[in-house]
Amino acid sequence: MNRTKNNNAKMERSTESQTTTDMSVDAYRLITNDDKPPDIKYGRENSWVAGVQMFVSFLLAGFGMVAASLLLDVVQHWQVFEQVSEVYILVPALLGLKGNLEMTLASRLSTHSHLGHLETSLKALIVGNLCLIQCQAILVGFLAAMAAVVMGWIPKGDFDIHHAMLLCASSVLTASFASFGLGLIMIGVIVVSRKININPDNIATPIAASLGDLTTLALLSWIASLLYRTIGTSVVLPSMIIISGLILVPLCGYIAFNNQFTRQALDEGWVPVVSAMVISSAGGLILDYTVSNYKGIAVFQLVINGIGGNMVAVHASRLSTLLHTGQPAGAVLGNTTRLLLVMVVPGQLIFIYTIGYLKAGHTSLTPIFILIYMTAAMLQVFLLLCISHYLVVGMWRLGLDPDNSAIPYLTALGDLLGTALLGIAFHILYAIGDKDSDLGD
Repeated sequence: MNRTKNNNAKMERSTESQTTTDMSVDAYRLITNDDKPPDIKYGRENSWVAGVQMFVSFLLAGFGMVAASLLLDVVQHWQVFEQVSEVYILVPALLGLKGNLEMTLASRLSTHSHLGHLETSLKALIVGNLCLIQCQAILVGFLAAMAAVVMGWIPKGDFDIHHAMLLCASSVLTASFASFGLGLIMIGVIVVSRKININPDNIATPIAASLGDLTTLALLSWIASLLYRTIGTSVVLPSMIIISGLILVPLCGYIAFNNQFTRQALDEGWVPVVSAMVISSAGGLILDYTVSNYKGIAVFQLVINGIGGNMVAVHASRLSTLLHTGQPAGAVLGNTTRLLLVMVVPGQLIFIYTIGYLKAGHTSLTPIFILIYMTAAMLQVFLLLCISHYLVVGMWRLGLDPDNSAIPYLTALGDLLGTALLGIAFHILYAIGDKDSDLGD
């Protein structure tokens, strides 16, 4: 009986999605006086133009990740990081918000752009999506802080209320500010892309990634440092921040639920966000093991994970748009997959040589290192693109909107695969005798 009800619900949601798509295409024709629906217009974009758009956005995203790694190298010496070491636990969880929230926002808005909704319902889209990501960000901030408190408390066997308040307030405020600011930027990028006839699927998610790490880490460091000055003297300020967050969650959730463009995302978005945190945690365990053996792995881990996550996010965003607009995805996605795989080599070479030039890593860029590293990077992206295809299509057939659910899983899997493959690469390098003097230093 329950299975029958679930199947009926999925069929109803699939029918509703198809009806919405048909209405959206008609609305697009009325608005633009264009006989071709939006899926045909963008589906026939020149492959070279699409490649240039994606590659430039990947470069921006990659340099943003390199900047974030350099920033972390600086702020780790700040007093708050040295005295309240649990702040480090917040870093991966909060940086992961870009995959869970901002990149899914970019994917959703890219689809709405193709369907012509920006011209008819821009205000509703802005209000609903900003409220949605605020609700999700604040709750994830609370969860990340609780995890940091527990993980920091259990090994030490004591509990410091001031540290707990600092962690919770810092996490909530950082998540809220970062998501609001990045959300506005994503909306601006997609609106401008529409105006100048650039496919937002090609550039929006990498731009979200390029700004996400650096902005979130800078905000966390600054906010935690400011709150640290009040530690041991007053709990009023962190208490006010936490209470404000508790008030905003139901308020923003109510607005998002009553918005036709975000109700489904609010309903479907929680499981992917929490699942992505679990998957990323598994990657963190692998990273903890590999870093203890090969110190040089840390800076490359940020790059391989970031590029893999960006590429699979673009693939998922484009495929989701094609499904929403009713266009056959085979030929178009085949071109996209080839373009993304081709971009791995020049993109990775640019970033690893930038790291080497800045002397940010602990490993010399020998020919054998580059060969094995690039093999790991190519394998990661290939596996992610294959998983992306089946995951997005599978969600669509189940009546789930992949714009809301796919990217958190894929970026978390990117972290897991990237960390695991990079660890294997370093182990192989050491095993075959490429024992660079600083490989494990």
